[in-house]
Amino acid sequence: MLEDTIAAISTPRGKGGVALLRVSGPGALRVGEAVFSPAGGRPLSAMPPRTAVYGSIFAPEPDGSRTAVDRGLAVVFRAPASYTGEDTVEITCHGGVLLTQTVLAALLAAGARAAGPGEFTRRAFLNGKIGLSEAEALADLLEAQTREQLLLANGGLGGATRDRCGEIYARLRRILASVYAAIDYPDEDLAEMSREELTGQMQACAADLGALCDSYRTGHAVAEGIRTVICGRPNVGKSALFNRLLGREAALVTDIEGTTRDVLTGTASLGGVTLLLSDTAGVHETADPVERLGVQRALRELEQAELIFAVFDAAHEPDGADEAFFRLLDSMPGQVVALLGRCDLPTPCAASYRARFAHCLPVSAQSGEGLDALAGLTGRLFLDGSLDIRQDAVLTNARQYAAALRALQCARAAADAFARGEPLDACCAGAEEAMEALGELDGRAVSEELVSEIFSHFCVGK
Repeated sequence: MLEDTIAAISTPRGKGGVALLRVSGPGALRVGEAVFSPAGGRPLSAMPPRTAVYGSIFAPEPDGSRTAVDRGLAVVFRAPASYTGEDTVEITCHGGVLLTQTVLAALLAAGARAAGPGEFTRRAFLNGKIGLSEAEALADLLEAQTREQLLLANGGLGGATRDRCGEIYARLRRILASVYAAIDYPDEDLAEMSREELTGQMQACAADLGALCDSYRTGHAVAEGIRTVICGRPNVGKSALFNRLLGREAALVTDIEGTTRDVLTGTASLGGVTLLLSDTAGVHETADPVERLGVQRALRELEQAELIFAVFDAAHEPDGADEAFFRLLDSMPGQVVALLGRCDLPTPCAASYRARFAHCLPVSAQSGEGLDALAGLTGRLFLDGSLDIRQDAVLTNARQYAAALRALQCARAAADAFARGEPLDACCAGAEEAMEALGELDGRAVSEELVSEIFSHFCVGK
């Protein structure tokens, strides 16, 4: 695959000021010269690298001649100093749909192959330009919907997770080197570390892996998002809160009970946490078959929620239906935050709700009062305040966490084996498995199937 020269349009389809086309591979300069001629007359291959050159862009004719179709810029990147690690040419033309397709067709006619999804970034990974965690951070950067997601992805793209994994991997390698020396040459005293030192070093690796695993709590909350359900009895202000958190009128808000009968979804950022919001039908007993379906869907959402915003009318004391709803919330796995509306009335009944819930806040969807306190609470529940997502190593997806957790378990097993005085070859097994798992985390030892799965989610041209 790396023997091919690939080409693609790297900017979105449609009309625009400019479009960028990328060519990468062993024949990139040859393909580029067939399509682009610098204005000075020198061939593209003679141009200095990483320098924008103005010139004409050509498309082939059936008789073998070339016709100029545009004027634009070209930049040459010489291997290995390029994004992919290969010779690369980037051509910028004007952004017409037909024009960009014509230039791409010219590149393909000159010998390039159409790139697949994420193939440029995949080549960067295969050529050692980036680690797997950096590739995933790039995907997160392109898909970011919140400022925090953008900052977290940029930190990962800077190599924070790769570097942290590399440090732990190198320490494990040193431990194993010392053990192997002791096993292979028992009478030569070639081991660099005593058993006590090996135990301490392995315990330190396990502690570092534990901290890395703990970072997933924050990474999940920011990158993947927390499944959050807004629930309550009918007409208590659920949809108004949903709209306020989204910053737009996504749900109908009326004084009529049962306005919301289906589950409405949206994404919002609150306190640095990405909320995957669901607005649900009011939970109550009803004879209306459509409303019953809405209640059933609300209950299914609650069963899968990580965070529940339970909305109550604090102008009234809890009644029997409220008590039944309290018991329902107690049975749900998600973290419950009670949100009290109408607390501005002269005789609110907030005390009854505060006595029932560990987290209880007055909130007004109309004025926004209480949302800052809700944001602060949400951040405290799901984020590690000691982490700086802009520069610290943070695991951002379940694949990374699973690999780090396996590495942690193996490192702890190896540390325990060293501490118990087990034979050194038995201690090696856990350390070797920890290295293998850590290698899977950042791509040192990862299957082709997994690599293909990760890069299949990238757009063509990236």
